[in-house]
Amino acid sequence: MALFLVQHGISLAKDKDPEKGLSPEGVEDTKRIAQVAAAYKIPVASIVHSGKKRALQTAQVFHDTLKLQTGLVQMDGIKPMDPVGPFKEQISPDENVMVVGHMPFMERLVSFLICNDQDQKVYQFQNSGIVCLDCKDNNWFIKWTLNPNIS
Repeated sequence: MALFLVQHGISLAKDKDPEKGLSPEGVEDTKRIAQVAAAYKIPVASIVHSGKKRALQTAQVFHDTLKLQTGLVQMDGIKPMDPVGPFKEQISPDENVMVVGHMPFMERLVSFLICNDQDQKVYQFQNSGIVCLDCKDNNWFIKWTLNPNIS
């Protein structure tokens, strides 16, 4: 089982879009990363998202590019300030799930899963990037990352 964590793409400022949908740059970065993920045949079985416009749009790009047969699912409990503990209890060991969410939730989740301490900074997310976590013997670890900015 793998958990693919994605921070939504770069969004528009609130004065340009009150719902903060993806900016043109955010769309392009997400498409580029999704195409690389598809080329590597990343085994995503399903995608869940927070329901915020920018997360839904990011999830839709990945869904379409990866040609998933399952529908997108809006999930409660993964908004920016939601606690990470309850999410850990919902993780299924039988499915490769992509979670499209927000900071600081995503960074706190990685820290919580790896160190059991959500305040211990383990990884710095990038918009549209993917962090693949895997679990062996009840221990989570970062298996790989894929990011739009490598410099």
